[in-house]
Amino acid sequence: MLCLTVFNVSVASEYQFLNISNSQSSATADLLCAQQVSWHADGQLILDNVSFTIKKGSFTGILGPNGAGKSSLLRCLYRYTKPDSGAVLFNQKDIWQHYAAYQYAQDIAVVLQETPSHFNLTVHDIVALGLIPHKGIFTREQASDSQKIACAIEQVGLIDKTLQNFEHLSGGEKQRALIARAIVQSPSLLIMDEPTSHLDVRYQIQVMELAKSLDITVIASFHDLNLASAMCDQLLVLKKGKLVEQGTPKEVITPEMLSSVFGVCAEVSEHGQHQQVPHISYFYGYDSTNKKADLNDA
Repeated sequence: MLCLTVFNVSVASEYQFLNISNSQSSATADLLCAQQVSWHADGQLILDNVSFTIKKGSFTGILGPNGAGKSSLLRCLYRYTKPDSGAVLFNQKDIWQHYAAYQYAQDIAVVLQETPSHFNLTVHDIVALGLIPHKGIFTREQASDSQKIACAIEQVGLIDKTLQNFEHLSGGEKQRALIARAIVQSPSLLIMDEPTSHLDVRYQIQVMELAKSLDITVIASFHDLNLASAMCDQLLVLKKGKLVEQGTPKEVITPEMLSSVFGVCAEVSEHGQHQQVPHISYFYGYDSTNKKADLNDA
């Protein structure tokens, strides 16, 4: 069996992602487009007229403080929530008008922040779930399917965990298993909703490096702004449901944006390894207007 292994857990390679660029040969066409998307919940406006375009082969990060609408926007993109107004187009077709749920699931894979409980399922069983959009729930696993599953498990560095109970994995291992499930699903687009927020720094880097190495279109929401800056080709910044910034990390990650959106003071400099990657250094004991806080009143 010939499998391409792209996952490397060595400390030296953890920062390799900074030097990896997605292939842009197929990035000339629009894969996903949000057009004036708005959505309400419990009488509150959660998403307010959000519009943007995602190119094929790109890695897009969604940023914003808690409650900005990041998860709500992603749910609209992967067809879990239908917007009250506006449209989401996939390959120039409205995802609600031109796709059944099972059809859309063949092209879109989702990895969420919280890993679901799967009780007695093994890693192999979890990864095999990626076949369901293409084969159905009760279709017997073929030899070619088994090979595809084994390759995906090897690709994410879990070959020694194949028969282990999913519930007994670490947080980082669970996320890697779910990415292996996405690999088996063979999607055009991978959507990740803060998949690293509960992980140690090492696993945060490994999981996002793995997603970037798949050479497919990725949309991911982030809490770690430096990780997003290093990983992404494009950033979208939400504030109170509005899209307030979009562009490359160098265009978006500025002291002014960090102050107005996140309410923090920070210095933005070049990353120590790569000039095109902005790096944020936060100030402490200062408010967002750069005036020294009265720490004696704390």
